[in-house]
Amino acid sequence: MSLSRLNASAATLTKNRTEDSVVSISGLCVTCVDGCIGMCEVGKSAYRGAEVIYPQPFGIMTTAAEKVYPVDLSHFTIMGTCVGAHGVEADPDKAIFPNAKLETKIGHDKGIKVKVPIVVPGLGSTAVAKNNWEGLAIGSALSGMLLTIGENVCAMDPDSKIQNDRIMYSKDMENRVKLYKDWQQDGYGAIIVQANVEDTRLGTQEYAISKLGVEVVELKWGQGAKDIGGEVKIKDLKRAQTLRDRGYVVLPDPHNPDVIKAFEQGSFREFERHSRIGMVTEEGFMQRVEELRKAGAKYVFLKTGAYGPLDLARAVKYCSKAKIDLLTVDAAGGGTGMSPWRMMNEWGVPGIELWSLLYQYVDKLAKKGEYVPDVAIAGGFTLEDQMFKGLALGAPYFKLIGMARAPLTAAMVGKTIGKRIHEGQVPVYIERFGTHPEEIFVAAPELRNKFGKDFDKIPPGALGVYTYVARLSQGLRQIMTGNRKFALEYITRDDIAAITREAAEISGIPYVMDVDKEEAEKILNS
Repeated sequence: MSLSRLNASAATLTKNRTEDSVVSISGLCVTCVDGCIGMCEVGKSAYRGAEVIYPQPFGIMTTAAEKVYPVDLSHFTIMGTCVGAHGVEADPDKAIFPNAKLETKIGHDKGIKVKVPIVVPGLGSTAVAKNNWEGLAIGSALSGMLLTIGENVCAMDPDSKIQNDRIMYSKDMENRVKLYKDWQQDGYGAIIVQANVEDTRLGTQEYAISKLGVEVVELKWGQGAKDIGGEVKIKDLKRAQTLRDRGYVVLPDPHNPDVIKAFEQGSFREFERHSRIGMVTEEGFMQRVEELRKAGAKYVFLKTGAYGPLDLARAVKYCSKAKIDLLTVDAAGGGTGMSPWRMMNEWGVPGIELWSLLYQYVDKLAKKGEYVPDVAIAGGFTLEDQMFKGLALGAPYFKLIGMARAPLTAAMVGKTIGKRIHEGQVPVYIERFGTHPEEIFVAAPELRNKFGKDFDKIPPGALGVYTYVARLSQGLRQIMTGNRKFALEYITRDDIAAITREAAEISGIPYVMDVDKEEAEKILNS
């Protein structure tokens, strides 16, 4: 059985002519006939070429791999108990799920506090991130979780002012930071500014620290969706030329007269803008961390992707040496950006394997008495059961769950509902709940009560994010209560069990039939 879906996918707007009869190794139709117009990926590539590398419709969606990994979080089950309580008195009137605490603190001095154990990883210059930033920023701030401004924002901003190859002003960056900070509640959460090669050359993080009051910055070694830099599509010739002049790789060359002529004739309609790959060295990493701290950064994070054991070991060890505040490790398969589709499906270490190695590495350092940074893991998390399993898999070192696609989905849905309300065209599926925000968004009355007239300034996208996170919070509290763990610090690896032998072997989490075997025998033999 093939674990990959080949040559036809909704992500690339392609399909097989013989959908029920496809060659597993190639994805081609069993009978590829002369006369077919080319509906599959190979056929479409015959006339659209490199355009078919990327998911479609480009710029207005998020995407994740269709590959079926042999082991995932569903291969673990959550182990409840009917005895005792941790973090609260073992009293049925006190051990109730609303009393389970989701707050935690991270950083070298535990100076960053969050209401929920979530960090939204880098959402940068892509159109889908920019078009939904208002909802994401305000919703994340109201929810008290961390939000990351991703790569390329300043250089992609048409209103940026750049002097001597350094960023002096970016309207987009300023707006992104301000939206979060204006709605931040009681000091919970933080806005984080990430940087890639081009951002570092521009001085993006120094600008955010000195001019925008940003305290948290993040270095980046790739991502779970791809092992190259970010891509966006550009539909305007002058904009493509500007980005080429700002140092980006732009394909085809927008200054080439033949390319300009072909573009104007409609032979192609979009340019590709690509970021460069970084070149990691221990010396360079340590130097950059020191530069950022001298520039005024209070906290420095690192986000790394689905690289193999050597690079993961480098990330863990370098973070230990540099006393990094948060290490985020993103597993293969997902992406909010526009990653090459085949790369997204076929590159990188899958979640369970990557996070299990990560646990082993940080545990090894901890047992040697070395500094261990707080850890976040990412890679397809959407709901509270997955969050609990992820935290348990790496307890006590895994502090946060990184999720970007799901909050972005909530923001997009909230925004769309708000638009339909404004147009007076609420779909029947939604209309059964009402026709006003406070009827449709179940968490809206709580916010109305808290903010009064200012509630009307909260965009529907933010209501979507806040309501979604409220659901995650209650669901996670319920699961924690079932395990009698009333604060995140009490979650341990034995709160989950593997339900396949392969999952047990990879993770080191016991197979469910082996859990508490000796203790159970003692009870039976007493």
